[in-house]
Amino acid sequence: MRKLAILLALTAASPAFAASGPFFSLHNTNFIVLMAFILFILVLMKFKVPGMLGGMLDKRSEGIQSELDEARALREEAQTILASYERKQKEVQEQADRIVEHAKSEAATAAELAKEDLKSSIARRLAAAEDQIKSAQDGAVKEVRDQAITIAIGAAKDVIAKQMTAAQGNKLIEDAIADVDAKLH
Repeated sequence: MRKLAILLALTAASPAFAASGPFFSLHNTNFIVLMAFILFILVLMKFKVPGMLGGMLDKRSEGIQSELDEARALREEAQTILASYERKQKEVQEQADRIVEHAKSEAATAAELAKEDLKSSIARRLAAAEDQIKSAQDGAVKEVRDQAITIAIGAAKDVIAKQMTAAQGNKLIEDAIADVDAKLH
């Protein structure tokens, strides 16, 4: 039925009707060309060329469809990998932020410790300086006292030497010897 419809369509649109003379004659070239064309179409149908062409087109269509499916799967996989990397990048960024915050807090703690150490060091140095000042002051007072004693002894010696006679000096020496003798026994 299908073959007949094709044959009728080919003959109805044929330029053979425009030729002069009997159409179904072997001398009419249009008739010969029409017969060769119909024979060619029948040979193609006999060897199932349209089916092979359809099969080849179906196979090509299946190949294209499989490539599209594979591309779709690769796209989904790429989106999954991209989402995974974005998630990892976000986690790494959060970790980096935590590390920075931790470092800032440690730096603040270290600064506070340094301030406390500096305060205690200053306090120790002030205490040491005050001790040195007190020691120097005590030393100066002792030195002034020693000088005053030396000067007083010298002045007393001069005064006693001027007022004392040799007999009084001997009596003082004997009293001092007796006093030392009493203290030792």
